Formats: sequence, C-alpha cells, structure tokens
Amino acid sequence: MKKLKTLLLLFWAMFKIGLFTFGGGYAMIAIIERELVEKKKWIKHEEFMDVVGIAESTPGPIAINSATYIGYKVCGVLGSVFATLGVVLPSLIIIFVISLFFDKFLSLKWVGYCFRGIQACVAFLILNAGIKMFKHLKLNAFNVILTVLTVAGFITLSIFAKDFSSVFFILIGGGVGIIAYLIYLIAKREKGKDKGGKDL
Repeated sequence: MKKLKTLLLLFWAMFKIGLFTFGGGYAMIAIIERELVEKKKWIKHEEFMDVVGIAESTPGPIAINSATYIGYKVCGVLGSVFATLGVVLPSLIIIFVISLFFDKFLSLKWVGYCFRGIQACVAFLILNAGIKMFKHLKLNAFNVILTVLTVAGFITLSIFAKDFSSVFFILIGGGVGIIAYLIYLIAKREKGKDKGGKDL
C-alpha cells in the first residue's frame, strides 16, 4: 500500500512537471530540482547534479532520462516506469490534440502571441537552471576553469557562427574529467610510494 502511494505521488509529481513546463528538457531541470530535490527530498543536490550529467550524456531527452533515474532511485523499476510515463504523457496528449487541427491552431493570432511569451519564459527557465547548477558546483580550480572555458567556447562559436554540437562539449568535458581523475590517481600513488620510501 505504501509503495503504491509512493508510485502515485511520483507519477503525479512528474505529470505536473511534464504538463506545466515549456521549452523541453533544459527548462525542466530547475522545476525537477525544486519539486523532487527541495520539496520531496527524494534525492540530494549532489546526486541530482550527477543525474543531470548522466542524463545529458546518454541518448534521449534529458528530462525523460532524469525522470527515469529518479523514479528508479525512489521505487525501483516500477518507479522508473511511473516517472517516465508521468513526464511524457502530458506532451503526448497535448501534441496529439494539436495535430488534429494543426493548421487552424497556428493561424490563430493569440497563439502566436502566446508562443512569444512562452519563448521569453523558457529563456529564463534555462538560465535559472544553469545558475542553480552553478551554485551547487564544487568551486575548485578544475571546475571553475572547465566552466569558464566551456562558456567561452560557446560564446566564441556563437559569435563566429560555427556549427559545433553541444554534444562535443559534453564529450570533451567527460574526457577532461577522466584524464584529471587519472592524473589524481597517479599523483596519489606516487605520494604513497614516497611516504613508503621515507618510512624505510
């Protein structure tokens, strides 16, 4: 009974996120964090940061990947099914209804004005998600340098209108992280050898 209640709560939380979030996965990040990390406390901030990183670097939309992981964390395989269905169903239903009279829908003036307002709101939601993630980032030299270089790369490529997928930034960031971790392990091992030599 308790598990069923948790599953329904999980479904409803994800359904609300899917229903009231415009602008795709990036716009959903801040809302998922507020609902599931801050309010429900189902996962911690540090783990949520890892979830976003994994969800972004694996195939599929970031919101669905995040929902699936959080659902699994809360209630196992059934939790991941309920969470994924919850976040997907609103969009599926709305898009299906709109597709029935798509041309008439787009020709309505108030729909165009509505979409312009939504675009401004989406820009804020994505910016808000970025600021929140940056706040929870561990402020060590490696993270700060990598963040600054990534932002500088994005801006430079945008100014010069170069076609460079954001996926490559993620892959480069992951590669740099692995290299930094290997260097840390080697340095730690060498330090251990030096201590062992001194003790002898």
